[in-house]
Amino acid sequence: MKLDEQQQSVCHWFQNLRDRICSRFEAIEQEAGSDACFTFVPWQRQSEEIEEDGGGGVRSLMNGRVFEKVGVNISTVRGCFSADFARKIPGTERNPHFFATGISLVAHMANPHVPNIHMNCRFLRTSKSWFGGGIDLNPSTPYEQDTSDFHHHLKEMCNRHNPDYYPRFSQWAEEYFDIPHRHIKRGVGGIFYDYLDKDFESDFAFTRDVGEAFLDIFPKLVARRQDILPNQEDFKRLNIYRGRYAEFNLLYDRGTIFGLKTGGNIEAILMSLPPQAVWK
Repeated sequence: MKLDEQQQSVCHWFQNLRDRICSRFEAIEQEAGSDACFTFVPWQRQSEEIEEDGGGGVRSLMNGRVFEKVGVNISTVRGCFSADFARKIPGTERNPHFFATGISLVAHMANPHVPNIHMNCRFLRTSKSWFGGGIDLNPSTPYEQDTSDFHHHLKEMCNRHNPDYYPRFSQWAEEYFDIPHRHIKRGVGGIFYDYLDKDFESDFAFTRDVGEAFLDIFPKLVARRQDILPNQEDFKRLNIYRGRYAEFNLLYDRGTIFGLKTGGNIEAILMSLPPQAVWK
C-alpha cells in the first residue's frame, strides 16, 4: 500500500509504540518468573462486499503469569465504506473511500487486584482527516489511589497540550464507557477523544503523548498490585466484571463496530474479549 508522508509517519510510530509495549510487558513477565512472550500474526484485509480493499495488520497476543491475556494490535487499511455506514463517518458525503491506521490494546490481568486496561490511538482520512483514541482503566477491584494517580497522570499529559483537553476528554470517556442496559459504567474512566482535527502536527503530538502516558503509568500500577494475594471472592468479582466488559465491547464499542463494518480480521477485532467470564 502506497502511503504519503503523514500516513507513513503515523504508521511507523504506531508500530514503534507496539514494539515498546510488547517489550515492556514481556519484561514484566520475566520479572515475575515467566517466559511468556507475544506471538505476532499478520493478516490481510479481505472482503467481497467492499471495493478497493487494501492493507492489513498484525495481531499480537500474550498469555502469561501477570497478563492472563493481553493483545496489542496494529492495522493500516483503506477501502470504501458501505453506503449505510458512510453516513455515520465525517467527510464521506461525496466520496465513501477511507484510510485508517491505528493501535489497539486490551490487557486482562491474572490477579484481580491488578487493574485491566484499554488503550487505542487511530488516524482516519476521508475527505477530512482526524485523530482519535484514549485510555481507560478497568479494575474489578478498584483502589482509590490507583484511580487518582491514573487520572492525575492523564490530566498532566493533557494540560501540556491544551487545558481544555482533560475536562472535555474525561467527560467524553465518562459518557462513552457506559453500559446503559446495566445502568453502570465500564471501569473508572480515563480519556476518550475523536475527530481531533486542529492541525496534523499538534494532533499527532497529542496522540503520541497518549501512548507515552500509557507506557509510563500502567506498569507502575501493575507493580503496585501484582503481589497482593487474591481470594475466591476476588476471582468471582473479576469474572462477573469481565462479563460486563464483554457486553460493552460487543454491543457498543466503536472500534468493534468499525472493524466489522470494514472487513477487518475477526480474531483481531475480538481480541478485546476476556479469556473467561461469567454471568449470574
